[in-house]
Amino acid sequence: MSIQLDDLDRLAVRAFEGYIVRKDLVRQYSRQYPVPTYVVEFMLGRYCATADEQEIEEGLRIVERQLQDRTVRTGDAELFKARARDRGSVRLIDIIRARLDARNDCFVVELPSLNLKDVRISDALVHEHERMLTDGFYAEVTLSYDAAIAEERGGRPFAIDSLRAIQLSQSDVLQKLQEGRRQFSTEEWIFFLLRSVGLNPSALDARARVVTLLRMVPFVERNYNAVELGPRGTGKSHLYQQISPYSHLISGGKATVAKMFVNMANGQRGLVCHYDVVCFDEISGVSFDQKDGVNIMKGYMESGEFSRGKESIRASGGIVMVGNLDVDVEQQQRIAHLLSPLPPEMRNDTAFMDRIHSYIPGWDFPKLNPNDHFTDHFGLVSDFLSECWTRMREGSRLSVLQERVNWGGALSGRDIQAVNKSVSGLIKLLFPDPEMEITDDDLETIVRAALESRRRVKEQQKRCLKTEFRNTHFSFTIGIDGVEKFVSTPELHSDEGIESDPLPPGQVYGISPTAGEQGPMLYRIEVTSGRGSGVRILNTPQPQAFRESVRYAEQNLYTRSRELVGDRDPRAHEFSVQLRPLDTDTSGRDLGLPVLVALSASLLERSVRGGLIIVGALNLGGSVEIVPNPVAVAELAIDKAATTLLMPISARRQLFDLPDELATKINIEFYSEAVEALVKGVVD
Repeated sequence: MSIQLDDLDRLAVRAFEGYIVRKDLVRQYSRQYPVPTYVVEFMLGRYCATADEQEIEEGLRIVERQLQDRTVRTGDAELFKARARDRGSVRLIDIIRARLDARNDCFVVELPSLNLKDVRISDALVHEHERMLTDGFYAEVTLSYDAAIAEERGGRPFAIDSLRAIQLSQSDVLQKLQEGRRQFSTEEWIFFLLRSVGLNPSALDARARVVTLLRMVPFVERNYNAVELGPRGTGKSHLYQQISPYSHLISGGKATVAKMFVNMANGQRGLVCHYDVVCFDEISGVSFDQKDGVNIMKGYMESGEFSRGKESIRASGGIVMVGNLDVDVEQQQRIAHLLSPLPPEMRNDTAFMDRIHSYIPGWDFPKLNPNDHFTDHFGLVSDFLSECWTRMREGSRLSVLQERVNWGGALSGRDIQAVNKSVSGLIKLLFPDPEMEITDDDLETIVRAALESRRRVKEQQKRCLKTEFRNTHFSFTIGIDGVEKFVSTPELHSDEGIESDPLPPGQVYGISPTAGEQGPMLYRIEVTSGRGSGVRILNTPQPQAFRESVRYAEQNLYTRSRELVGDRDPRAHEFSVQLRPLDTDTSGRDLGLPVLVALSASLLERSVRGGLIIVGALNLGGSVEIVPNPVAVAELAIDKAATTLLMPISARRQLFDLPDELATKINIEFYSEAVEALVKGVVD
């Protein structure tokens, strides 16, 4: 029963005394009783929120006795009613909902587990717990029975004498979370958040941890729309079903407009008005009862509003859609796009896709193994955590981005809105205290996650309508003088081809036309620069031919520095160069021009265009050598999935021999000298 406490457990006990629970105990009891997990956690948190094993044992006996005595199992409803009659009162745990009985000018309560719909309750109790007038909450209830009232015609013998809300209702919960968070580092806090939802962060890699954080964003950001598709058994719906009473799960089948939005007959508000998150599980099997159901949802996802006649109704509930990919992600991209598992009326609608703020990569999360992926350590009690999350929904944290982050030109207005919502949500989760400092490194991690999850949506739009969504190269800069950084979606990367996204400054793809007997070979050249002097090749041993290419590039950089890099002094910088062969040859022969572009781009802090391969051998005088086999070079570039090939103008005539069917697959651009090659090679 006991566990070995680690440093994070001890920190959690100090920071959140009374609001933590051992998650192995939650799993032990949550399936035994007909109440949600967060109800079990609340009781464990009340009696077992300690690291002392003896106190935990005593608390468990109390929790088990109360759950046995106070939860109504199937078939026990009449037994509880009889006990109330015989004893005068009985205590039970149930969800409590109240409504106004206007005919008798009083409030009455519904207790679903006892099938009672007209239980008397005082006005004072209702006003003290007004949430029972919306969608209700779980509570420990003292239910009394009055025999004299039972004999009256139309009498209501059952009454609520007292109740204790199980979901937290303190006004300072967010303050407690903020105070506790200050004692954690960012990494410790991420691990503790994952433990709080029952996961073992040590068994998850960095990308799986980001997936979990993105799953949490709809709980803290109003009107947040997300999609997650991936393999079965990865816990996609767990968070929306077990952790928070403010989320509602719809599992497949028909979704009615009346249930989701508003009942036109009586005006009763739907799920998006009552819950923070409405999650469609098994989304491929979901359909609406009305033809315009998807259009209504599309309008709501855009504006947070829907209409009932002439009345416009606002709501803040987010829409989350989760489902399964029947094949792996690579195969899914070959046969269709990554939103194909959505229902037919949604899957190819680019306007619907545009309303999705985040596509969470479910394939980055492992299949859950109870022995590995569930934690036995301390985490926050779910009702405390969910109450904090719902309080965080008020307001935005976008002020953090002001004068710190700038978005690249590829982002449209809707892209920026989506990314902003993701960034705001992740900041709320990781830095709930607005006064906490967020370092540039932490901010970059958040921005990258937000951009990637939105770009994944954009890539599927591009697959459906390439002409309209051509530019998907999302980028950002941090700081006024920051370097533009591009964010890709890893599933688009192919080991057989080059990347279509702009590379970081100083990185270039180059082809050596005379690398070996097998013909041209492809390389990736990576350069970094800093204070110092000279050029250092990192490869061990250093290929003789590549050393010569670097020497020629270095001399040309020094002699033509004003034309190439303006007022920046290359002699005051040290360059580190690494050659990464992407084919069998490692010589690096005749790569002078690609190396020169990489050195210059590193010094200028400019990225080279995505999908670009540069070809050209330099001599010491700065002239570009003739390419002996330009057709073979172009064929290799096409084979490596390049979109653009930059070659010396001297190769133009020979390229007339390139077959027509290949010439249409690549854009070939020419340069006459090194400065022109640099200008054409870097991102505008």
